[in-house]
Amino acid sequence: MSEQKILKCSFCGEEQVADRPLIAGTNGHICQSCVHLASQVVNSWGKRQAVTRPIKKPPVPAVIKGTLDQYIIGQDDAKEAMSVAVYNHYKRLVAESKTTGMGFTDNDVEVDKSNILLIGPTGTGKTLLVSTLAHIVNVPFVIADATTMTQAGYVGEDVESVLHRLLDAAEGNVGLAEWGIVYIDEIDKIARRDETASGPRDVSGEGVQQALLKLVEGTQVKLTDKSKRKESASEVMVDTRNILFIVGGAFAGIEKIIKRRVNPKKTDIGFHASPTVVTDNDEEDLVREVTPDDLRYFGLIPEFIGRFPVMTMLCELDKEALVRILTEPKNALVRQYQKLFQYDDVELEVTDNALLAIARLAIERGTGARGLRGVIEGILQRSMFDIPSSDTKITKCLIDEKEEGIIVSNLPLDEDDKEDMVTVSG
Repeated sequence: MSEQKILKCSFCGEEQVADRPLIAGTNGHICQSCVHLASQVVNSWGKRQAVTRPIKKPPVPAVIKGTLDQYIIGQDDAKEAMSVAVYNHYKRLVAESKTTGMGFTDNDVEVDKSNILLIGPTGTGKTLLVSTLAHIVNVPFVIADATTMTQAGYVGEDVESVLHRLLDAAEGNVGLAEWGIVYIDEIDKIARRDETASGPRDVSGEGVQQALLKLVEGTQVKLTDKSKRKESASEVMVDTRNILFIVGGAFAGIEKIIKRRVNPKKTDIGFHASPTVVTDNDEEDLVREVTPDDLRYFGLIPEFIGRFPVMTMLCELDKEALVRILTEPKNALVRQYQKLFQYDDVELEVTDNALLAIARLAIERGTGARGLRGVIEGILQRSMFDIPSSDTKITKCLIDEKEEGIIVSNLPLDEDDKEDMVTVSG
């Protein structure tokens, strides 16, 4: 009687036993471990093919900045720095996606990503700058608010929630999500607070910074599909190594920290003491001299600062820049309201003096470019209410500035009719 032939895996040579059967093929057998490994290999091939879809070749920095100029007024230094950073990031990804095989050889140099930190007052265009960049390179993009995040295990959103939203923006395509851009706003609000020995844990400050470290640098994160029931929920692995993280904040008060460093107090006294040199540095010039040490004194931990090598500043918008914002960009506010009035067959005209007055009122509100829409809404509210329901056919709405303030004139079709005038002082 011949002995029964022992079956072995044709790949790894593992023998078949009762609790580890082999899958038989035409000319061989394969074990469960090799099937799992083969599945991972095939999935990585599919991921490599998927990530080549968003960008075949990134636009050069000059083209990126030229597109940004169509939507964003001023901030040339920030636009130039962002254009270079985004170009280098996606140039690296495109080069890696074309690499043959499963990875790099020992002789290859692996280029790390450079995350970006934006510093600028509210209303200077940080969010618009990042969203426009994502539109230019055509990748998934999400905006997160750092103030809603807490350390894992506490009430609030975990830092991994931004990856869930990024995966939703990519319509479940993991490979596409891993080429996305995540913008975390209000990052200055998670600055570390001074704590006493008996004080509570800083779970929404330093705790969030600690939780973001690995996520920003690059790690494997297991995400559960929350749209499914718990017993049938599927899990996916997202690699954050290629996700570009951009954080921004106003960092109100950092100019005081910079001023103490630039103009330290003199401690010498007596006849040999050197006179104190006081310089009236503009706050905008001070912020341009920000260093990682200033951010550390503000409340960001050194490990977090080190993961954002590209640091750029956005300056406060002056009156001339606000006037350009009202008229020059493709989605300029004046054009938007002219479109609204066109729906009622009414022409909207804004004089140069009125544009300057609107910009002045926005500066007084202290909210930057965001204040422009609020000012225009207040000026045109009465006209937008009266024109659609007016018995007289209105053909033109004119905004002008006179001695008594900003004047809105609704001009009827018949010149003999009396003008409907609304005065808005300011």
